[in-house]
Amino acid sequence: MKKIFILLASLLFLTNVHADKMTKDGFLSNNVSYSKEQKISNPENKILLIYNHGQSSHDGPSNDCVLKGGMKNMASLVGQKVKDKEILVYIFCTGKLKGDDYKRLWNKKKFKTPYKGKPKLEKRLDANLKLIDNFTSQGFKKNQIFITGRSCGGWMTMMLLARHPNIVAGGISFVPECYGRLTKNYKVKKVGVEEALKKFKKKDGQGPADMRQMQIDEIIKSKNLPVLVFTHPKDPFGGLLSDWVEEAPGVERIVVSEDNKVNGKSCKVWDNAIKDFHDIDRADCFEYHNSTILSFINSKIN
Repeated sequence: MKKIFILLASLLFLTNVHADKMTKDGFLSNNVSYSKEQKISNPENKILLIYNHGQSSHDGPSNDCVLKGGMKNMASLVGQKVKDKEILVYIFCTGKLKGDDYKRLWNKKKFKTPYKGKPKLEKRLDANLKLIDNFTSQGFKKNQIFITGRSCGGWMTMMLLARHPNIVAGGISFVPECYGRLTKNYKVKKVGVEEALKKFKKKDGQGPADMRQMQIDEIIKSKNLPVLVFTHPKDPFGGLLSDWVEEAPGVERIVVSEDNKVNGKSCKVWDNAIKDFHDIDRADCFEYHNSTILSFINSKIN
């Protein structure tokens, strides 16, 4: 009887999650749905946030985009005004892209370099560059466009701005990491960062570890990285491995909290107490940081 109950509960959860999915590109409304008006008038008077989701497949194709339940905080920014310019949020779904060598990068065998071709993160970066060009051709101003994203989308945001620091006004990165649950799986709190990364390289192979470090080195070498970064020490992905972001000139880092409370309010995700702190940017308490986001936007636009 207990097994049947668990099965039914799991099916109900999966059904609800599936119904919660938003799987196409488009402008977000402030009630967490697609805006009825997708053709934007007076784009020169708008501030555009291009939102990049995380990814469940490290380098391969997937159906990843966003869940309504996770977009409440981004939706709360829609319609806000900074310097008399209205904020728009555009959901950009790039989950179906795949790296040229994705079948080798993460599998049962350790990945051996070189990587053949272009990885998924690079293709997502290229797709954002094309999207920026598309929006500017419509009349949006580059100095009023921001690249945003969570998890792998947040990691890619920093990569893009490191290479093209003046292509848009700036970036906002939420819980950036794209190489698995490093903090949790390699017990960073217990063994330390250096030892944890050694274990990561030993288990997953030199390829993923070197690719991650190469991307970090490129980001840090940026002369000016106009990115606002949100991290949480208990995030099982980046977590205690996130201190490196402060080495990048221009980065503004916010440690969201040390536990499950923000400004004295307990955090909930999908109406449940938060357990996975990689979801901290999706939690209801995170809206407290909207004032920081708006201030950052204000500092970057003309």
